[in-house]
Amino acid sequence: MHIQALIHKLFELGAVKFGQFTLKSGIISPIYIDLRLTVSNPKLLVMIAEAMHEKVRGSKFDLVCGVPYTALPFATAMSIQHTVPMIMRRKEKKEYGTGRLIEGIFEKNQKCLIVEDVITSGASILETIAPLAEEGLIVEDAVVLVDREQGGKKFLESKGLKVHAVCNISSIVAELVKEKKITPAVADDVKEFIKSHQTYA
Repeated sequence: MHIQALIHKLFELGAVKFGQFTLKSGIISPIYIDLRLTVSNPKLLVMIAEAMHEKVRGSKFDLVCGVPYTALPFATAMSIQHTVPMIMRRKEKKEYGTGRLIEGIFEKNQKCLIVEDVITSGASILETIAPLAEEGLIVEDAVVLVDREQGGKKFLESKGLKVHAVCNISSIVAELVKEKKITPAVADDVKEFIKSHQTYA
């Protein structure tokens, strides 16, 4: 599975955009990653799931759990292709029925792999781990499609989690410059932005 081919597919789809984008935090970013678009492209979902599975080939896990919501299709595709059972974390507890936060079949002390789309600060991964740990599940590894290189990976690793990233902002811009899809000036803007907007020192 060539990561370069995956980068080009994401760029062609518009899942990686360059320009001026206001982020949730209100900060203006020269790059925007919108992986929600991938749900409409089954072949690309398969490519993403394969690239992620390749990254964690040496890790041991019994279950996969996607961080809601964008990473759920990635976790589902990986679960189906590699027959690994999947569990789901609800964003909010149901006030009726079982009232569970974690849906699916699992046993205490099983190892669960966290699947995430983009990592910036790492907060959403921690939010997913907390209810899993409460149920007695063990989380040692997380796999992410894009590391924004803004400190999230280092932060999670400082908490003892192994974070496996398929690609990062540096590898994306380097590949797109090499193939003349973006200019070196655009790439420099992105690198400067990443360097000056770190979430974890």
